[in-house]
Amino acid sequence: MVLHTRTTPAERRRAFRGQLASGRLLRMPGAINPLSARLIQDTGFDAVYLSGAVLAADLGLPDIGLTTATEIAARAQQTTRVTDLPVLIDADTGFGEPMNAARTVQLLEDAGLAGLHLEDQVAPKRCGHLDGKTVTPRAEMVRRVRAAVDARRDPDFLLMARTDARSVEGLDAAIDRAKAYVDAGADAIFPEALADVSEYEAMRRAVDVPLLANLTEFGRTPLLDTATLESLGYNIALYPVTLLRIAMGAVEEGLRTIAAEGTQESLLPRMQTRSRLYELLGYEDYSAFDSAVFDFTLPPAPDPRRRAPHDHHRIRDPPRPRRCRRRHDRDLHRHPGDQLPHLPRLPGPGPRRAPLLRRGRPPPLARRTPRRRAAPRLPGP
Repeated sequence: MVLHTRTTPAERRRAFRGQLASGRLLRMPGAINPLSARLIQDTGFDAVYLSGAVLAADLGLPDIGLTTATEIAARAQQTTRVTDLPVLIDADTGFGEPMNAARTVQLLEDAGLAGLHLEDQVAPKRCGHLDGKTVTPRAEMVRRVRAAVDARRDPDFLLMARTDARSVEGLDAAIDRAKAYVDAGADAIFPEALADVSEYEAMRRAVDVPLLANLTEFGRTPLLDTATLESLGYNIALYPVTLLRIAMGAVEEGLRTIAAEGTQESLLPRMQTRSRLYELLGYEDYSAFDSAVFDFTLPPAPDPRRRAPHDHHRIRDPPRPRRCRRRHDRDLHRHPGDQLPHLPRLPGPGPRRAPLLRRGRPPPLARRTPRRRAAPRLPGP
């Protein structure tokens, strides 16, 4: 893989649909940056997730809906460029009204994603595992889902609906909402903050589309293992913020160690080595790419004293003396023998001397004013 992936977004979307239809549980960690997305692929996972909480935290913001559609689309494009795995993104509430959700769908389609999920919270939104959430009326979320479905151009682009109603209205209301969202065109359901295995089972019995299990740490949901989730019939095991928490914990510990010990020596066994980083980046592939490009003979190097365009640091040639073209022509005609010694001087009078010119004054003939003609005499006395 050099510069970009070997697969197209359409191929990754079809592969994602096929994986969900297989009945096998997909393991989907949340990437913290494009390089971590490549590491997710390199370690054998099935798909990549882009969490709204992680994207906000990367900007130093809380997860309360402060990020914009264009910001997450830019990060999505950076991520889909480096991995051949399908990427699912958190699109929050669609960033506004149903028409905003429609535009968000097309922005994220253009970014090369395999799918997105929209939620039914009211702005300002918050993490699904916190108290104090508010959900929109069911009819409003149905309009949001329908607008997203109508705006989708690639039928393989996955539209997932997330409901946060479990901790606000109860499990039965969350199930009713999930059914309504499927009827509106949602391809999959993300039931947020289910409390135990029995609730996972109830949701699975109620809907017949793919289901996502959110295994976020320090939340309301038990951290079920993949064998349990597969036995429950779930399709995606999501680890949305796990890598961010691991990374930030390691960074904080490393900073404290350096501050206390005055050196990073004791941290070396826990670091990713230079050789492993270069392997992950594909340095060897880039070297082969460069050797294939530079297989021709370079032209002779230009004179270093010549001034290149926009180069103010080159040494300039000494300025050449400038001569007035008219004065040069005058001298040529006045002294042809001196100016052109290789030509023989012909007998007879020399060429007519041109009038001498003073700087800034026209020749004498040009200064003459035209003679005024007398007015014609009219007939009469």
